[in-house]
Amino acid sequence: MRHPPQRGLNTMNMTRNLKSVALAIAGVILIPSCASIGNANTKHSTNLTDPQLAVKSVQTGKASWYSVRTNYGTRTASGQRLSNEAATAAHKTLPLGTMVRVVNESNGKSEVVTITDRGPYVKGRIIDVTIGIAERLGFVQHGIAPVRLEVLGKIKTAGE
Repeated sequence: MRHPPQRGLNTMNMTRNLKSVALAIAGVILIPSCASIGNANTKHSTNLTDPQLAVKSVQTGKASWYSVRTNYGTRTASGQRLSNEAATAAHKTLPLGTMVRVVNESNGKSEVVTITDRGPYVKGRIIDVTIGIAERLGFVQHGIAPVRLEVLGKIKTAGE
């Protein structure tokens, strides 16, 4: 028995196509702004070569990762919604909104993140990055990695 041709759009294919288009548009918008940064993986549109964002201090220690699943919720200390792919992290003492370059000392990979949460609460760890950042830094399988944090400064908001 032959089935009649389907009428209308397949919702799953339409969603998949919309995601592809959105990613392509995001890539066109983000890549030119990241070119001045020198790291196409970085999602910040801020020009990190700005003298006001020079390295203000350096910390070394161990990094771990967290995700929506391991955070037991979707909100961070800053009130932002936690996203597994976001270039964000948790730090115990740095002010929320501080930009930090995280360098994996094992392989030299680095990512710039914004501090949006508090933690980690495990002795010996200095930063928790999102699982997406841990993947890009190459330590998601190990769970922790030796890192160097280069504190770049606080993001300026429109009112500052």
